[in-house]
Amino acid sequence: MGEYVRLKSPEELAKRKRNIIVLIVLFVAIILAFMASMNTGFIRLSPSDLVNTLFGNGTAQQNLILYEFRLPRIVISVLIGAGLALSGCVLQSVSRNALADAGIIGINSGAGFMILMYVAFFPTITAVSAFVLPLLAWVGGGIAALLVFVMSYRKHRGLSSNRLILNGIALNSGISAATIVITLRISPEQYQFVATWMAGSIWGKDWKFVMALLPFICVLLPYVYFKSQTVNVLALGNQLATNLGAAVSREQLMLLGAAVGLAGSCVAVSGSIGFVGLIAPHLAKRLVGQRYQILLPTTVLAGSLLVLVADTLGRWVFQPSEIPTGIVVAVIGAPYFLYLLVRSKG
Repeated sequence: MGEYVRLKSPEELAKRKRNIIVLIVLFVAIILAFMASMNTGFIRLSPSDLVNTLFGNGTAQQNLILYEFRLPRIVISVLIGAGLALSGCVLQSVSRNALADAGIIGINSGAGFMILMYVAFFPTITAVSAFVLPLLAWVGGGIAALLVFVMSYRKHRGLSSNRLILNGIALNSGISAATIVITLRISPEQYQFVATWMAGSIWGKDWKFVMALLPFICVLLPYVYFKSQTVNVLALGNQLATNLGAAVSREQLMLLGAAVGLAGSCVAVSGSIGFVGLIAPHLAKRLVGQRYQILLPTTVLAGSLLVLVADTLGRWVFQPSEIPTGIVVAVIGAPYFLYLLVRSKG
């Protein structure tokens, strides 16, 4: 049987080695950004203070700053980046549109509108509501995604990529108008929360939001990776995927549900952070290629690094004031989106 074993070519081995190096570099970059973020804030902690605090020898103030204020936000930034990036990668694959992203096709807006409705009726964010918000965001994002995909689907022709983007932009506009109407009827305190959320500021900054987000990430991220071979097949097109034995409609629906769950749960604690799901998959494709078994983990690491760095910069540039993370990401993402749009028309 040994003569039937296919040996890998030198090119394949070199590519595999390069991909492993890319993953290691991204992981190390996240660790370095993590450490820098722990020391970013109005009150600085020296490296020795950080080490002492991490090993339980810090003062009460240092413990409060690190464990109650900074670490939860840093962990949430990493989780949000992973979830939004993976969601965008799945949406681009299912729709076969390089411009698909949860923020662009209306999922973030739908999730945010449900959050706004909840805040309008239940203005106090409690420990229980921290676990309710991701579920509400999933429902809102799911309804928005369903509307966009139904409007973009054509019988016998499948999903129209161009219609997907156009319908998503139209839905975003409609939800934005409805959001403005709702904000006119809420209190100034509630409006401040809505304004903060819409700017993409990570407002869920304590451990209860980490615990609320973790189940979605820990369940949906492995599920999507488990389906990586299916995603490879779906990316070939409906007709070819069907010929290869894939249940196209069912798999698209399941993956779409996972993408909505990832995006909605992240939006529930991060606000409207756009472009992460657009930038990270494209960066990962440039680094490791189109094979989803390696593309998905690379996308997750790239997204985590992007959001973590953006949040750290937002807290550092104008101390003690903060720039919302969503604005920092948009400064990077908007020009890149226009570049992709022009290139796709070309």
